[in-house]
Amino acid sequence: MDLDVFAAAHRHEWDRLDALLRRRRRLTGEEADELVTLYQRAATHLSLVQSSAPDPALVGRLTTLVARARSAVTGARTPGWRDAALFFTRVFPAAVYRSRHWWVPTALLSTAVAALIGWWVATHPEVQSAIAAPEELRALTRPGGEYETYYSSHPATSFAAQVWTNNAMAAGYCLVLGVFLGLPVLYVLFENMVNLGLGLGLMGSAGRLDTFLGLILPHGLLELTAVFVAAGTGLRLGWTVIDPGPRPRRTALAEEGRAAIGMAIGLAAVLFVSGALEAFVTPSGLPTWARIGIGVTAELLFLVYVFVVGRRAALAGETGDLERGDRSDVLPTAA
Repeated sequence: MDLDVFAAAHRHEWDRLDALLRRRRRLTGEEADELVTLYQRAATHLSLVQSSAPDPALVGRLTTLVARARSAVTGARTPGWRDAALFFTRVFPAAVYRSRHWWVPTALLSTAVAALIGWWVATHPEVQSAIAAPEELRALTRPGGEYETYYSSHPATSFAAQVWTNNAMAAGYCLVLGVFLGLPVLYVLFENMVNLGLGLGLMGSAGRLDTFLGLILPHGLLELTAVFVAAGTGLRLGWTVIDPGPRPRRTALAEEGRAAIGMAIGLAAVLFVSGALEAFVTPSGLPTWARIGIGVTAELLFLVYVFVVGRRAALAGETGDLERGDRSDVLPTAA
């Protein structure tokens, strides 16, 4: 293709398109139709130039022109409060509900592992002696010991921020690293269950299991649920790498990855609530039954949010992915 002849033949169309894009006043109906037609032609011209005679200067001009025209034709949408409300009332709860077949078994199995570790530590003195010296264990488990003072060792506000950051990072690791066949997720999950099991076992062996549960349940129910949701979602993402189903692997990973990123935002909000409970409710002077009641209430509200609000949104077709207009186009594939 003679690039000079091609450019001379179509330059008037490009100049006209540029002039329409620079109009400050509202376009008439005829001008809008002309803009769409010229945009389509310019996109075709760009494709021809890129494939036949990729001149950098001309490609750059046409690329800019086509991008501006596409923005004018399709319109630009700025996310606002409506998008945030839609995310928390439909997208996020539906995504959590849809992944329930992964995170509910993860929660049950992980809880069983933590309980088993706790029983093993509590009933085997040799295991306790391998963990720490007897005087160190007493410092941990005695009344007013480190297990109790941990929750009030820092100002509540800074402690809440620290807890929120640490938990959000753990959840983020589970969601992002799930793409590596889910193996890092299993490591993060097991590490958390070992820490929980050690606390159960050591405090149980000291006859203070009730105190430990009174400290862990007000915030731990919601916090662990968020971690289980993140871990289950990460494992599902890892399984998508192995078995993408009828979708092309790239498409499946893109869809599940976008849902996982959205899940990270939603779980950050959930963990913010659990962090506030851990900083302000757990170390408070409220009776144990009141502190546990607040934690149970927060957990029940989250479960209702997922299994009522999320189920309704999922049945209405919500998948947790971006809105259709915001996704890239994909080619149809045979099942």
